[in-house]
Formats: sequence, C-alpha cells, structure tokens
Amino acid sequence: QVQLVESGGGLAQPGGSLNLSCALPGIFFTRYPMGWYRQTPGNRRELVAMITPTGTTNYGDSVKGRFTISSDNSKLTVALQMTNLEPEDTAVYFCHVDGRPTAPEYWGQGTQVTVSS
Repeated sequence: QVQLVESGGGLAQPGGSLNLSCALPGIFFTRYPMGWYRQTPGNRRELVAMITPTGTTNYGDSVKGRFTISSDNSKLTVALQMTNLEPEDTAVYFCHVDGRPTAPEYWGQGTQVTVSS
C-alpha cells in the first residue's frame, strides 16, 4: 500500500506564508513527477506545482512567483513553500505522484489551507 503523508497547512492571513510537506516512498524520487494539486468544493483538482526527477518544475499560472516546490531525496519529502497567500488559495491541497502511463497515479489524503483575515 503506497502512502503519501501530507503535513502542514492550516490557517494564514492574506499576505502570509505556509509550508506543506509530503513524505513519499523513495523509489518515486528517481522515477516519476511529484507535486501538488488543490481543489475547492464543486471544482476539479488543479495543478499547483510539480517537479520531475531531474528537477524541472512547473507551476499553475495563479501561483507563479509566489509558491516554490522542492524535493529532498535524503528526507524523502516534497515540499511546497507558499508565500504572499491570497484568499483564493483556500483549498484542500493534495500531494500527487504521476506514474502514468506505466504506473498508477497516487494521491495523498489532502490537507486544508485556509487564507482569511
């Protein structure tokens, strides 16, 4: 059973910062893109940020310049540093591993991020 264990999140004020972390099996770090998606009620999950095994990153347009994704092969974690948060960033954030097409997609259980004054 593959487990992606998320931590972090919570409540922040507009303009504030939060950090998310996802612990994953080490084998993913050399094989598949890893990243973060988010979802609000009634909407589809949208890409927040992803990082490939070679370190290439990709960000959703709404978070570019504010969020930073990183991976740590020694700690087996993928982190998302979120700065200059906006109320529109409020969502459930999911850790994600994309094994397609040769393997499944894997999802964490989700962690709530709320940005409100």
